[in-house]
Amino acid sequence: MEYVNDEKVETLIQCHMNAFSYFGGVPKEGLYDNMKTVITKRNAYGRGKHKFNEQFRDFAKHCGMDLKVCKPYRAQTKGKVERFNHYLRYTFHNAFKVRLSMMGYKMTRENANAEVRDWLDYTANARIHQTTLQKPFDLLAQEQLQLQPVPKPYLGIHPLKASHRSITDQQTQAAKKMQSKVHIPQRDLQSYDVFIPAAVAYLLTYSMITGGVAWQ
Repeated sequence: MEYVNDEKVETLIQCHMNAFSYFGGVPKEGLYDNMKTVITKRNAYGRGKHKFNEQFRDFAKHCGMDLKVCKPYRAQTKGKVERFNHYLRYTFHNAFKVRLSMMGYKMTRENANAEVRDWLDYTANARIHQTTLQKPFDLLAQEQLQLQPVPKPYLGIHPLKASHRSITDQQTQAAKKMQSKVHIPQRDLQSYDVFIPAAVAYLLTYSMITGGVAWQ
């Protein structure tokens, strides 16, 4: 759990790196709600073949993690993502905000993140979970054996790959643009007479060099 000031893809990526460090590894699959920082268009390349945010898809590949998105209006998957948000709001967020207000302070990203880490360690992950009937920390210790190693810091899409892709796209677009703008002028036959003397002179010169073979 981490508080942030914006929902940019760069912020989301940094939150993932912080989460992987907290968990002690990377899962093989990540399940997401249909957020624009993860998925830009569902079924873009066919049924179940979605178009993901290019930077986040590259980050997931860097981590060795497959991306999976919830089906819209399907509680079986969407509820898994949102259930913790409800627990967080009514167990920590609202109480912490009221407590700060009573002391004359406002909630900030810094004090919220400092406090929520203690809440995670001593409340949320140390309690008996109502669904699993086990402590989340106990289950995490078991799941850590299945996690992949925490990756090296993500430095963004490689500039050569990005430039190559952009250049290729530009060339394709330029070719299509040229094809759509081909213009064949309407001319009468007399307008081509100016090219005849040059062509005849070339043939005569070439025939003299080659002994008349070209002319014949």
